[in-house]
Amino acid sequence: MFVKSVEWLKERVEDEKIRIVDCTYSLNDPSYGKNTYERKHIPGAVHFDLADDLSEKVKEHGGRHPLPDIQKLKQKLEQAGIDENTTVVTYDGGECCFASRFWWLLKYMGHSDVYVLDGGMEAWEKAGFPLTDVKPAFEPVQFIVNLNQDMLVDIDDVKAAINDQRTVLIDSRAKERYLGRIEPLDRMPGHIPSAINHEWTEGFEAGRWKSREKQKSRFSGLDKDEKIIVYCGSGVTATPNVLALLESGFEQVKLYAGSYSDWVSYPENPVEKEEN
Repeated sequence: MFVKSVEWLKERVEDEKIRIVDCTYSLNDPSYGKNTYERKHIPGAVHFDLADDLSEKVKEHGGRHPLPDIQKLKQKLEQAGIDENTTVVTYDGGECCFASRFWWLLKYMGHSDVYVLDGGMEAWEKAGFPLTDVKPAFEPVQFIVNLNQDMLVDIDDVKAAINDQRTVLIDSRAKERYLGRIEPLDRMPGHIPSAINHEWTEGFEAGRWKSREKQKSRFSGLDKDEKIIVYCGSGVTATPNVLALLESGFEQVKLYAGSYSDWVSYPENPVEKEEN
């Protein structure tokens, strides 16, 4: 399992071999995550910010949350006392998408022992577990990066996948955006041609991750031998679907990090509004 319960973490919150990473963030208020962390966080947690630490600056192409500079992220991990052998548990406010972005990045960097906290801060607080405003300090370590390039695709790979019957494109956004009925953020409504819709929020039930069996049921129409490319609007909310697919036994799962916002940054790229 790539998910750990708050009860599991509570029993190990003082374990020096575990690092806790707070990824609390709000797309509507970029300062929310930092301000919340200053006021309260799980004891021992360090803060990694979606905009400052887990994304690069926005450019003409690459989407609204381009992948971060890996060397800069490596340095921040080292300052937090995280190396490739550290057990890492990451959480956010309870949405699990920001924590999943961090989880995916560590997996991409070659880290195998990283987990998302089920229910995040909301579940931790509901359980009555302790919070603090004390910022921890750790001895710097060396993080050895071993990029797993098989986890990532670019726009050329997506173009090739559109006409490849052995590859499935999964759009993780809300169905209204997938169908082009609304588009609050990107230049053009719709979805990448041939993509099917699996909303990322369907992986949760009452604020918690669905069981492995229920995740398998979500994706029961897919062939485990097929290649799967997952995208969303900007490469953040696709990551819970990546986690759920891997949890369900799919092995060839890749992220289109630039996602739909990168796709429509090229005016010549076609979009569809019909359901596949």
